[in-house]
Amino acid sequence: MKKLLPLALLVAAGSASAQSHLDKVTQQGTLEVCTTGDYKPYTFLKEDGSYEGIDIAMAESLAKSLGAKVKWVKTSWKTLTPDFVAGKCDIAMGGISVTLQRQKQVFFADKLDTDGKIPLVRCTDVKKYRTVDQINKASVRLLEPAGGTNEAFVHAYLPDAKLTLTHDNVGIFQQLVDKKADVMITDASEALYQQKRYPKLCAVNPDKPLQYGEKAYMLPRDDLSWKLYVDQWLHLAKATGEYQSIIDQWLAVKK
Repeated sequence: MKKLLPLALLVAAGSASAQSHLDKVTQQGTLEVCTTGDYKPYTFLKEDGSYEGIDIAMAESLAKSLGAKVKWVKTSWKTLTPDFVAGKCDIAMGGISVTLQRQKQVFFADKLDTDGKIPLVRCTDVKKYRTVDQINKASVRLLEPAGGTNEAFVHAYLPDAKLTLTHDNVGIFQQLVDKKADVMITDASEALYQQKRYPKLCAVNPDKPLQYGEKAYMLPRDDLSWKLYVDQWLHLAKATGEYQSIIDQWLAVKK
């Protein structure tokens, strides 16, 4: 009677014929990273062409562990998954939410953090926009980045609100301040970061999100060797305090 092989070995055997991204990166000395560059505090493309953010620093750390240099591959939330599946990069980083729709086409590294969708509004309107029922009205003006999980949440749970989509993800916050929109649904981490930079904006109930979420790095499907390496690198980055130190540079409260 034949013994059944563990699932992990079967997956590895099934993908053995294809070169792992782990070998590709170490041989070429280049780590190709897809990122949107428009989602502080995770990824932001500066005017001088360089990137900064939590996941930008983490990408540099991953590349260093492999003896490689980072090559940034600019993408958008709308094209993130198609670009990744097309093989434009080895890993996608920058505040990416785990979804079952994405999971159909990619692997995810181990969870970075939990997060969730909450309203970001003017502080004078916090009591008006606490719940889905309060926001899901034709009189409420929503402003969201096109193509991401924020837009998906609005379509699923706030169909009656007036939705405007934008590709200027950086300018959304000033538009809220200027009363050109009423609410932005976004991840609690982004809302908490942006309310520090826009004192007139407030994150609504960041500890009680309207929808549970997790963030993780996107990896090519069926490349088990690459996933195991990234997971172990991330585990060590967390265990040694490197990851928390990078987060503190961006999210620590500044007096």
